[in-house]
Amino acid sequence: MKKLAIAFVLTLLVAVGGFAQVDRSKLPSSGPAPEIKINEAETFTLPNGLKVFVVKNTKLPRVSFTLVLERDPILEGDKAGLTGFVGEMMMGGTKNRTKDQLDQEVDFIGASLSASSTSIFASSLKKHQGKVLDLMADVLFNPVFPQEELDKLKKQSLTNLAQSKDNPNAISSRLSRAVLYGKNHPYGESQTEQTTNNITVEDIKAYYQTYFKPNIAYLAIVGDMDKAEAQKVVTQYFGAWQKGEVPKFTYPMPVRAAKQAVALVDRSSSVQSVINVTQPVQMKIGDSDYISSRVLNQILGGGSASRLFMNLREDKGYTYGAYSSIGADKLVATISANASVRTEVTDSAVYEFIYEIKNLVENGVTEEELAKAKAELSGSFGRSLEQPATVANFALNIDRYNLPKDYYATYLQKLNALTVADINATAKRLIEPDKFIITTVGNGAEIKEKLAKFGEVIEYDNMGEPAKQLVADADMTAEKVIENYLKAIGGKDKVSQIKTAKISMDASVMGTALNISFVYDQENKRYAQKQSVGGNVLIKTKIENGKGSLTMQGQNQEMQPAQYEEAVLNSFLFPEAVYQAMGYTLTFDGLKDVDGTPAYKVIIASASGAKLTNYYAQESGLKIKYENPASGDTFYSDYQEKEGVLLPMTWTIKSPMIPVPLEAKVTTMELNVPVADSDIN
Repeated sequence: MKKLAIAFVLTLLVAVGGFAQVDRSKLPSSGPAPEIKINEAETFTLPNGLKVFVVKNTKLPRVSFTLVLERDPILEGDKAGLTGFVGEMMMGGTKNRTKDQLDQEVDFIGASLSASSTSIFASSLKKHQGKVLDLMADVLFNPVFPQEELDKLKKQSLTNLAQSKDNPNAISSRLSRAVLYGKNHPYGESQTEQTTNNITVEDIKAYYQTYFKPNIAYLAIVGDMDKAEAQKVVTQYFGAWQKGEVPKFTYPMPVRAAKQAVALVDRSSSVQSVINVTQPVQMKIGDSDYISSRVLNQILGGGSASRLFMNLREDKGYTYGAYSSIGADKLVATISANASVRTEVTDSAVYEFIYEIKNLVENGVTEEELAKAKAELSGSFGRSLEQPATVANFALNIDRYNLPKDYYATYLQKLNALTVADINATAKRLIEPDKFIITTVGNGAEIKEKLAKFGEVIEYDNMGEPAKQLVADADMTAEKVIENYLKAIGGKDKVSQIKTAKISMDASVMGTALNISFVYDQENKRYAQKQSVGGNVLIKTKIENGKGSLTMQGQNQEMQPAQYEEAVLNSFLFPEAVYQAMGYTLTFDGLKDVDGTPAYKVIIASASGAKLTNYYAQESGLKIKYENPASGDTFYSDYQEKEGVLLPMTWTIKSPMIPVPLEAKVTTMELNVPVADSDIN
């Protein structure tokens, strides 16, 4: 009753003019930006040059220490990847503690301790402050860089690198960096197997001895500590740190493309295209356009209310999300707009990206967009102030970028003072719509010709290197490729004599043993595949009597027509021998580089549209790669003769369903043996 009474009174007041009516069709006018009271970090500098920033916060009995090195970017060249190992190697053990002892002591006090090539971070309860500082100082001053730790890190890195070669987003990142900056720029180079193997313990030590110097370091202390105590403990633990000369580097400034162009990585198994529309930009924190560029980006693609998101997702339905960024860096940054879209709308999505960017530059923003962007950025800025570490970061930025002392205290005033004219002027100064590089990772056979309308299409490999210009034999066709393959493995007659097969393969996924088995019964048109872990069947595929079924963890379901057609494509030990009889369409798509091996690409399609792609080595004729949009890629190697026919004994499987590449080796292979119902079922 009370709620009803209040509602009645409010209604009555509005009716008689007690409350002014609000026009909800218009955004409320913004008031003056509030003055931000930011607790200033207290600072001091040790005689060795270490600059210290202290942000006292007694809300929790904790304290954290963040040491940051301010060095120039390094071109690592033939040892690219080196800096990625430095932090882990420093944490790999000291003169006083093994890696296990270090980890145990950190865990015992519930602390955090980590390192990178440019930082060390430590955090603990206030009562364990002395202990965590002792551990931090031990890592900083006494690392021993054990060889076995580097061996382990290199092995992990090579595994991750192999995985990244089939990850569309990782490929896109490498490609964008390579075409924007060039391989001879610190931001453009990429780690490879060769550069990883080149790295030695001596390289890690040399880096450490060169760059871990107090005169290029900042130490931010956040938590239950005042300046007086900080001076005491910092002097105690870091006062003896010896300063030294640190090399400086300069690099040519990357220039924008003379005209719009497309950089393409052909990934045939992709069902989506990863698009990045990008160009370099010179932008540092504190530049005259820095704050206005934050607003500009918020409007273009900074969130779910931005132009790109509303166009490509909400209006067109091309993607789950489309975003943009305008970076800031002391050396060079990028302007980018990106999304992952369905293959069939790749060119349409690129068109919309270009349209929105051009429209922003040529026609500007609206008052409503400006007001929304200001509100969103103001809210984000305000929320960031809830974290004491933000104040420390502000203090570091003021020193590193030579900003005015009140730069962050007056940030909201500067933001609120921006006008539509300011944002439009920033857009014209920063963005050149006709000089973007459009990087795309996707199915080249489906998208290359369509992308040509946006500029010259230049192909790259999955490491961001220009694709090798391979020339196929002038008279080569898909049918000839298949014929050469059948000859290479032993000839049609030998192949036709193999009617049944039972194959078992063993592999390991992150330490877990896996078995994959296949049963082929060509005469009776039967096929079965099982994947087992520890004797337990996880997945089973079966084709029999013109039907297909899929069983996953005991749950059985009949295949849909499209699934069945795709399964049939894979149900023959030598599918090349039956493509013609089965009525499959073969499409020749040229000579491609498959991890250094020139190979002919053939696309196989059933009448219903199910597709797979095979690659056959130009020199040997053998099948070396199979692509499937659903299951991923399989690489074939170690061909051995069995009953007069060559068969691959090693399969390297890269699937979206497993975290790392899977190397499966044939353990048993029985050809022309009886196949019982129990083998299929």
